[in-house]
Amino acid sequence: MRVLTSRQIRKVEQLCFERYSTEAELMLKAGSACYEAIIGKYEVKGKAVKVLCGNGKNAGDGFVIARLLYCFGADAEIVICDKTPELDEPLMYFEQARKSGVPVSRFTSESVKCDFIVDTMFGIGFHGEPRAPFDKIFEAVSASSATVISVDTPSGTDSTTGAVCKNCVNADFTIAISTLKFAHILPPSNAYCGETVTVNIGIPDDCYTEEYVNTIEKEDIKALFKKRDKNANKGSFGHQLNICGSYRMFGAAVIATKAALRSGAGLVKLTIPSSAYPLAASHLTQPIFNPVYETEEGTFSSSAIAGVLKDLPWADSIVIGCGIGNNNDTAKVTEEVIKNAECPVILDADGINSLNQRISIIRDIKAPIVLTPHPGEMARLISRQVAEIQADRINTAKAFAKENKIILVLKGANTVVTDGYSVFVNTTGNPGMAMGGSGDMLSGMLGAFAAQGMKPLDAAKAAVYIHGLCGDLCARSLSERGMLVSDMTDRLGALMSEFE
Repeated sequence: MRVLTSRQIRKVEQLCFERYSTEAELMLKAGSACYEAIIGKYEVKGKAVKVLCGNGKNAGDGFVIARLLYCFGADAEIVICDKTPELDEPLMYFEQARKSGVPVSRFTSESVKCDFIVDTMFGIGFHGEPRAPFDKIFEAVSASSATVISVDTPSGTDSTTGAVCKNCVNADFTIAISTLKFAHILPPSNAYCGETVTVNIGIPDDCYTEEYVNTIEKEDIKALFKKRDKNANKGSFGHQLNICGSYRMFGAAVIATKAALRSGAGLVKLTIPSSAYPLAASHLTQPIFNPVYETEEGTFSSSAIAGVLKDLPWADSIVIGCGIGNNNDTAKVTEEVIKNAECPVILDADGINSLNQRISIIRDIKAPIVLTPHPGEMARLISRQVAEIQADRINTAKAFAKENKIILVLKGANTVVTDGYSVFVNTTGNPGMAMGGSGDMLSGMLGAFAAQGMKPLDAAKAAVYIHGLCGDLCARSLSERGMLVSDMTDRLGALMSEFE
């Protein structure tokens, strides 16, 4: 699904007006689609519904919604928050609603004492801080016990940047018109949207004329998985080399390797410091092991480089970094692996951190490279603050990927996947996944899909989508607080049946 800025959606709508539809017709379709979404989600008959309207075009949607809800049997009322409508199209639907019997009032403190608030004050038109009287109205809505339904985007969110104002409307349910906007997927505004659905109002595809950011969709991911050959053998599904773990963090290697096996890799070899080998082997029976030289701290030693490099020609994908620690020795091992690899390399965690001071070397690597940083690692890579990364996730990821000629997976809520040109945003996953080991699982999965022949960008998209879906499955059956990464890896094998 496309994700658009306010400028982009206005351009799309303008093309629709020029080619196919009047502004009034599209406003009616939008209001009607939102009404359908509301009655499909909530039982509103006989309930008090206050439709809060500004004086812009978004109010026109509100007037349509109020009239339809009133005719449906809701105790619907239009609440004018500022001026009465002056623009032709909203004014027309305002008069229709009044003639249909919909009550109209001015905003007071009583206006938020109801069962449902429908927020049509701003939509995509808001930025900055609210002027009077909206500052007080936003505050009153935020303090209300009513269920809040926002049309397009919650009032107080910037649809393009994801910024929010003081007392931003915190919606329980947001109805995105035509496409998602960046307010729905970027922090901090995504936390104010509640459950988000998108309604189609009939804008033809030829009105979308630019290259847009897209969400990752299940049907697209399913199409990446080919049916397995009846006569296949273990070599048919790729060789994955995991260079992971240390004495104190052997669990990262276990998680990445279990995830790779549950994701369908034919053969997985785990190269691990020798003291961590018995620890990892007590949790794993299926992979091949290659214990190698280590430092006194139980991390990879630079003396292990020869033993590590001998397996590179065998591999169809390489995962390096999960739990390896960050020191001069692990930096040397990581650098030699990426310089000599000829297959896709997934560089995660301490694999990224160990090259932090010389990350520019990845520009000259012949093998495809996928980096999977979380915001803190990303901030260190480009010498910026985490807050700056989070405030501009998509542009930061896209610029870094393009400059360094890699695939970047910027982790976090709504993970961003980009090759520097195309940008994809993941919408699966939940806060229960925010725990140690979750990223190791993702890396193992990504390596497995690459080993089985997916292009690195496709492997990254598939991994983040299914990883998030697995987290959602665990949260439903356990809880966000109570789920473990082991619960996710245990359920991953069964989940993969949805993609065969």
